[in-house]
Amino acid sequence: MRLVIARCSVDYAGRLTAHLPEATRLLMLKADGSLLVHSDGGSYKPLNWMSPPCSFRTEEPDEEQRSAGVVELWRVTQKRTQDQLIVRIFEIIHDSEHELGVDPGLTKDGVEAHLQKLLAEQIEVLGEGHRLVRREYMTAIGPVDLLAKDPDGGSIAIEVKRRGEIDGVEQLTRYLDLMNRDPLLAPVKGIFAAQEIKPQARTLAEDRGIRCVVLDYDEMRGVDVGHTRLF
Repeated sequence: MRLVIARCSVDYAGRLTAHLPEATRLLMLKADGSLLVHSDGGSYKPLNWMSPPCSFRTEEPDEEQRSAGVVELWRVTQKRTQDQLIVRIFEIIHDSEHELGVDPGLTKDGVEAHLQKLLAEQIEVLGEGHRLVRREYMTAIGPVDLLAKDPDGGSIAIEVKRRGEIDGVEQLTRYLDLMNRDPLLAPVKGIFAAQEIKPQARTLAEDRGIRCVVLDYDEMRGVDVGHTRLF
């Protein structure tokens, strides 16, 4: 991973346009080819980014750019959409590279991991006509538990939790924000699936257009719990 702190401006050009005026920011170039632009606020969320597969190249600024103070120009191109992220660098304050190695990924607890596997095998729990595309669909900020299609062929990102809380809704919201930038997937809907969903999490999810599904773990794994019921 390469970490660069620089005074820069950033322009996103393609299906949408966005401009970040000159300011000091953190630029993260990851081994997977992605580029993320961070400020010193806004918590975890980058101001702008380009997801892989993409190409990165450094260009010499032209005379007009040099006269404006640009010392280096970065151009990141998304290979599928040809969208571009153009970073004009006015001053590099820090530049370092770090070898992080292979990340083992997020380890879920046993029940949560099993829930994800069961839902992948029993995707019809979400409704007739749903079909699984793949488990652990990778994005630039981590894997979505399940990617599926609804009966109309629309994309669905599914986050599976044992206990559904606000943090899980926020996590799925970040995935949806990123995935809806991909024209091959968009529009992408969200499903928040858990054994138990807290009222605050349900309210937040539904406010954001995310569907909530409560999973019956025992039923999905074929356990007959009828003998334990009083009624």
